[in-house]
Amino acid sequence: MHETAPGPDTPYWYADDGVRELLLALRRFRMADTGMRRRTARAMDMNESDMMALQLVVAAERHGTVVTPNAVALHLDISTASTTKLIDRLEDAGYLVRAPHPRDRRSVRLVPTEHAHDEIRARLTHMHAEMERVARAVPATSRADVAAFLDGMANVLDHQEGIAPLT
Repeated sequence: MHETAPGPDTPYWYADDGVRELLLALRRFRMADTGMRRRTARAMDMNESDMMALQLVVAAERHGTVVTPNAVALHLDISTASTTKLIDRLEDAGYLVRAPHPRDRRSVRLVPTEHAHDEIRARLTHMHAEMERVARAVPATSRADVAAFLDGMANVLDHQEGIAPLT
């Protein structure tokens, strides 16, 4: 890392030894991913929070776990009132249903519908195939290093606290 703060000729805090380009590529990927998620949500006539909730419910179904409205509220960091409205929108659009919780009679679980799976497949199958093609182009001997890099970056972001105000 540079010892001095960035200036007009040094826009980033990283030495120019390839790390900067690697981090810029990661930034471009994150921006592209954010844009893709926005476009997909818009195409499915929902907002980004709705899309994130639906992703949570679909992933839970794949892993055999239960998602409750409270889990959605915690995942999205939104109020229970906002969560109820969000779930109502997804249910009205035919993307999920409320079903009895298998172990807690006071709660419900959220289950994706066949319509949700059909929409996801129709909109994302081509992109997933292209992502697989790009991933297969990474030499097999480098894949573990790339995965470790991405997992390490995810860990940094997952554990990042709020940014301190400038003084």
